[in-house]
Amino acid sequence: MMSDTELKSLFESYLARQIFDKEPVNLYLPIKYTLENGGKRVRPLLVLLSAKSFGADIQSALPAAASVEIFHNFTLLHDDIMDQAPIRRGKPTVHQKWDENTAILSGDTMLVWAYKMLEAYDGTIYKKLTTLLNQTAIEVCEGQQMDMDFETRQDVSIDAYIEMIRLKTAVLLGAALQFGGIVAKASEPDLQNMADFGIKLGLAFQIQDDYLDTFGDKDTFGKRIGGDILDRKKTFLYIMALQQAGADDKQHLQKLYADRTLPDAQLIAETIAILKKYQIDAIARNKIAFYTEASLEALNRTNLPENEKLFWQKFAQNLMHRAS
Repeated sequence: MMSDTELKSLFESYLARQIFDKEPVNLYLPIKYTLENGGKRVRPLLVLLSAKSFGADIQSALPAAASVEIFHNFTLLHDDIMDQAPIRRGKPTVHQKWDENTAILSGDTMLVWAYKMLEAYDGTIYKKLTTLLNQTAIEVCEGQQMDMDFETRQDVSIDAYIEMIRLKTAVLLGAALQFGGIVAKASEPDLQNMADFGIKLGLAFQIQDDYLDTFGDKDTFGKRIGGDILDRKKTFLYIMALQQAGADDKQHLQKLYADRTLPDAQLIAETIAILKKYQIDAIARNKIAFYTEASLEALNRTNLPENEKLFWQKFAQNLMHRAS
C-alpha cells in the first residue's frame, strides 16, 4: 500500500500535468500560483483513499481528486477577497499580488475547471459527481454567507454555529469521501455513511481548532495562541460563553470584543478568564469527543472490510491528535 507521502506525490504529479501555461497570462498565472502554493492536500487524499477502500484503482480517482482540490482552492481565493486577507500559506494572496478583478476572474475559471475535470467520467458516475459538486458548492456558499452574517450579529446560537461550520467546512470533507466512493461504484448507503463520517469528523476538527487557538500549545499548534480572540471571531468558545455566563460576565465579554483600543494581552487574558470561569474549555472538549464518536459510528455502519474501517479509524485519530 502507498504511504500518504507517496499518495500525495502521485497527486501532485497529476495536478502539475493539468496546470498549463496559456494565454491570457494574467488569467492563468494566478491559477497556477494558487494551485502550486501547497497546502496539506487533505481533500484530494480523502478522494483517493476512499476510492481505494471501496476497491477502485487509485489512478481512476485522480480526476475526481483534482476536481475537489481545484474547487477548494477556488473557495479560498474568493474568501481571501471577501476577508481582504493579505497572506495565504505564507505568500501574498492573489488579489494582493495582482488585483481584485483578476482574482475574481481567475477564481471563476477555477470553478469551471473543477467541473471540467469530471469530464473524465461517463454516464452514471459523471452525473453523480456533478450533482454532488453542485450540492456541495451551494452549501459552501451558504456557510460562507452565514459566517459573514455572524460578524454583525450578537444572537448567534450554538446550533447556528454548528450549521455554519458544517456547511462552510465539513460538507466538502464529506463530499471528498463520497467522490472516491462514487468512482468506485459504492452503494448509496455506503456513500451516505462515508459522507456522515467526513462531516462529523469535520465538525470535531473545527471545534478542536477553535479550542486549540485559545487553549493549545503554541509550539505544537502551529498558529499564534489567542488569534481568534484578537480577531474577535465568534467561535464555539465565545458563543458557548455567552450562553453559559451570568449577565455581568456576558456583558463584560461583549464589551471586550467591542473595544478596539484594548491591549492584546489584556483582551486575551480577560477573555480566557471568563472562558475558564464557566468551564468552556471542558465543554468544548466534550463536544469534540461527541462528534468524533459520531463520526466513527457512521464509519462502522458502512460495509467496508474491517481492515479498511481500522484504517479510517486510525486516520481519524491522527487527524484529531494535536497537542491540547
